[in-house]
Amino acid sequence: MNQDYIKVDPWSIIEEGFDKESVKSSESLFSIGNGAMGQRANFEEDYSGDTFQGSYIAGVYYPDKTRVGWWKNGYPEYFAKVLNAPNWIGIKVLVNGTSLDLNTCKQVDNFRRELNMKEGWYSRTFSATLPNDIKIDVKVTRFLSLDLDEVGCIKYEITPLNSAAKVKFIPYLDSGITNEDSNWDDKFWNTTKISSKGNRAFIESHTMKTNFAICTFMEASLEYGGENMAIQPVEEQQELSISHAYEQEVEEAKTVTLFKYGGYTVSTNHKPEELVAAAKKTLDKAIAIGFDKLLSMQQATWASIWEMSDISIEGDVKAQQGIRFNIFHLNQTYLGTDSRLNIGPKGFTGEKYGGSTYWDTEAYCIPFYMATKDQIVARKLLKYRYNHLQKAIENAEKLGFSNGAALYPMVTMNGEECHNEWEITFEEIHRNGAIAFAIYNYYRYTGDYSYIPEMGLEVLIGISRFWMQRATFSEHKKKYVILGVTGPNEYENNVNNNWYTNYISKWCMEYTLAQLQNVKDEYPEDYQRIISKTKLSEEETTKWADISDNLYFPYSEEHQVFLQQDGFLDKELITVADLDKSQRPINQKWSWDRILRSPYIKQADILQGFYLFEDHFTTEELERHFDFYEPFTVHESSLSPCVHSIQAAKLGRMEQAYTFYLRTSRLDLDDYNKEVEEGLHITSMAGTWMSIVEGFGGMRIVNDELSFTPKIPEQWKGYSFKINFRSSILKVSVTHEGTSFRLDGGKAIHITLNGERTQIEPR
Repeated sequence: MNQDYIKVDPWSIIEEGFDKESVKSSESLFSIGNGAMGQRANFEEDYSGDTFQGSYIAGVYYPDKTRVGWWKNGYPEYFAKVLNAPNWIGIKVLVNGTSLDLNTCKQVDNFRRELNMKEGWYSRTFSATLPNDIKIDVKVTRFLSLDLDEVGCIKYEITPLNSAAKVKFIPYLDSGITNEDSNWDDKFWNTTKISSKGNRAFIESHTMKTNFAICTFMEASLEYGGENMAIQPVEEQQELSISHAYEQEVEEAKTVTLFKYGGYTVSTNHKPEELVAAAKKTLDKAIAIGFDKLLSMQQATWASIWEMSDISIEGDVKAQQGIRFNIFHLNQTYLGTDSRLNIGPKGFTGEKYGGSTYWDTEAYCIPFYMATKDQIVARKLLKYRYNHLQKAIENAEKLGFSNGAALYPMVTMNGEECHNEWEITFEEIHRNGAIAFAIYNYYRYTGDYSYIPEMGLEVLIGISRFWMQRATFSEHKKKYVILGVTGPNEYENNVNNNWYTNYISKWCMEYTLAQLQNVKDEYPEDYQRIISKTKLSEEETTKWADISDNLYFPYSEEHQVFLQQDGFLDKELITVADLDKSQRPINQKWSWDRILRSPYIKQADILQGFYLFEDHFTTEELERHFDFYEPFTVHESSLSPCVHSIQAAKLGRMEQAYTFYLRTSRLDLDDYNKEVEEGLHITSMAGTWMSIVEGFGGMRIVNDELSFTPKIPEQWKGYSFKINFRSSILKVSVTHEGTSFRLDGGKAIHITLNGERTQIEPR
């Protein structure tokens, strides 16, 4: 199915007309979250059609034992499943005894759903003719509170249209849930207690193995004719669920409304024995404030978020909707309030990929959070990695490394590697480099060096020790080589001398040596503490310098480009343009064997290195490599188009940059990869932000100052964004006529615009 049903709107995601074929896709696209929990846009009422149920709690997971035919030494023992949590949104609806189910209704008219990104709420409205011929109007509004982040709120309104009717609402909690996928069909949850009092109900449960304890809770009330109906609900308990029934005779054309508050209290924030008490306190607060006031608070909090993070585009509503959709979901997923959490690749929109943390955070997400929030948020993401350093050392030990060498996981929840594909687990070691680069990038952007002596230098030492042990001296080449790896391009496995991996390893060791000297000179007490703790020797640091000075990089004299890996030119170099379109996407049409032998690149690989280390290469070198590799790139990773958009803009190829921008910003909205029903691509959404700010805006940090070389797509009249740079808020506005700046802050700053240094005064 071609996904073209989402209406173009600058501030909302809108679907009009009910199509059963699009239900699962819409469940992803209209997902909501508040950083602490989230849920797919499942219907509250019963739905017997094809659906993917999903509610998720940040940081809660299950270690699903890895399923492989042949166990290999060092293989991760489990895959961290993002768990479908007990369902609190459910509300059965009966009208004159007949269930409301959009899959079985005789007719559904005026169906409309909206995700209002500006104000942070989700709604559905429709008219339905039930099998008993009663026709009703329905309006449902739902949001997850940013202010009380353990609470979600639902307002469910029903209006009988063709006769009076008896309407029964049955709000319920259900812990009898399963994941869409599991390796062994294990039981993930154990329900221990169900309780109820008045309009409130609670289910206490915990995850198996990881033993996260949660209390799922709800409270409901009925309103009719503008009055709260003091109805004592009829309770029904089953082994894994509890429901409360509220019944009301409703006159024709009159509206009855159910308010439902629900959510989770979790043992990561409360003592396990106090979860129900905490849930009661949370409900007390929510009920005292009320639905309307909570919604007003939600609107105000989102207004504050948008004040800093919005990117405004004039003249291109499709592009505008795309970037706001990306920014909205990034903020729904992670708000920087808890250093124990991270940005999962699907956020709260699906279960695929498992784990909460990939190298995406360091390579793609940190720039967004540094620039749109306080630097403390980015520091928390770095602290998250420092807190997992010992686990990274243990991960390396499992693969045979020693002496404090650290290999950060490709996928993790708690610092332990849990990716269940061997070519990723053992070979995609470039992830270590992204973590080191994030330390450098954080200091470059914020000017806050304190992280390095406090925490970062220990991380850098562990990573450099890994690179030292991973490199091999080749007598044949008289150079150090790195063998048997997978680079960012996952369509080449077990290759030798992947250029990106080699280059970032060289940079890591050189950067670590430089920071060791700097900390020794400027922070002698921290230096002594770190040397004592890590037992770092001069012999090691000398070896790092020797390897980094003598690392091998495959190069083609014929093409005047670095080779992606040793054997790249042995492939049949047929460009994507000459590939039959019926064969796309190749990851769904070809065998893995055929993909691995092909020249096709899943995502930027060498060009990823040119992006991170742009100042190491000339524009002419970038152009040569871009022209050689982009024609072989199929962009079947969500992380690919943004890098290419940034580089195309730098090269002045604005039409190409714009095409890549639309692809990254509307990747999910237009379902380019035909997989949106599985969930959204959250981490690549930060790359969309980079496409505008670093691509079109040309923002860089040069000599501790902001530098801009703005360009504008011809399709746009103008665009603007804000940057929080070292406690100064700079608004950048670009039109075809030129670029203007507005500075909020106490002091003037210097910037460079198109090569000219100038001073910007605060307004």
